[in-house]
Amino acid sequence: MSSTPGTTTTTLETEEHRALRAAVAALGRKYGREYLARIAREGGHPDELWADAAKLGYLGVNLPEEYGGGGGGIAELSIVLEELGAAGCPLLMMVVSPAICGTVIARFGTGEQKRDWLPGLADGSRTMAFGITEPDAGSNSHRITTTARREGDDWILSGRKVFISGVDIADATLIVGRTEDARTGSLKPCLFIVPREAEGFAYTPIDMELQAAEKQFELVLDEVRLPSAALVGDEDAGLLQLFAGLNPERVMTAAFAIGMGRYALSRAVDYAKTRQVWKAPIGAHQAIAHPLAAAHIELELARLMMQKAAHLYDAGDDMGAGEAANMAKYAAGEACVRAVDQSVHTLGGNGLTREYGLAALIVASRVARIAPVSREMILNFVSHQTLGLPKSY
Repeated sequence: MSSTPGTTTTTLETEEHRALRAAVAALGRKYGREYLARIAREGGHPDELWADAAKLGYLGVNLPEEYGGGGGGIAELSIVLEELGAAGCPLLMMVVSPAICGTVIARFGTGEQKRDWLPGLADGSRTMAFGITEPDAGSNSHRITTTARREGDDWILSGRKVFISGVDIADATLIVGRTEDARTGSLKPCLFIVPREAEGFAYTPIDMELQAAEKQFELVLDEVRLPSAALVGDEDAGLLQLFAGLNPERVMTAAFAIGMGRYALSRAVDYAKTRQVWKAPIGAHQAIAHPLAAAHIELELARLMMQKAAHLYDAGDDMGAGEAANMAKYAAGEACVRAVDQSVHTLGGNGLTREYGLAALIVASRVARIAPVSREMILNFVSHQTLGLPKSY
């Protein structure tokens, strides 16, 4: 068993999972933190790492074998993202393209949509972004104002989205809109595949303090005309289809956060073993050692909940997976922030230098607390869904 922080639970995994973890870790070490940091500074994209991960079958490990995927599930895909993160080079678009969009299309897409998209999503030759967040809706998905109306056999889509990752490199964006129920007149959520080159579809980069290879965009959909085949799944499936993508998103965000926390912790542990100020390495002092040990414990606990959530989702328990995925995302976000903060503090001034690569993670680690759903909304979910307390909103 490796002594790298964050790997002790691998003995609970299958032999196949342990082999996958080891193989992805090797790929991650080939690239590392400096590769991703350089790509972000230069404004590029991690195309080489994406291509290598695709070639080895990692990007589509969760997608059906008949469409070129690995036939696994979110459990396997989360291992891939966690290990790349632990090596310092996570691929954020894995959360979006194979996990959200690939899963939704595999579960609810038409035969044509599966044949058109899944092979490319599996081999990395095609990517898809995901658009749900709106300027005035925020965490309240029931206030989404992007609407779709019928015009003959076509759909006309109009609205705005914000903080949408990777639109510039995605072949299409899976847009969450709302259609009017002819029977009740109320609006219901629906998913549409919108090609990047569609007329009326515009995207503008958002200037972020966060330094990342994947950029964030604001979208404007101005009377975008789509064929009937752009609608994913059943028009009446509504929330079922939506949460088929959102639960994997939460699991993968947890994997992203756990990997980041492990990377930061490993840097701090190595430093604490070798940095000597008095007569012994600083890691010999409990004021240094105990906070690092606590950070390790919290990351391990978060991973166990993530594994539970992935297992429930892959087993088809959508309700159980929803609760566990929210808890996993919450636990991983908190553990990641504390691991990064403690790692920077362990290195002192060196923790703020580019040489050690931890300072940028102070901002990046907060993403896991904020997106794709805030920790406060998760606490709301647990308080009234799990504990049965009345809603406050």
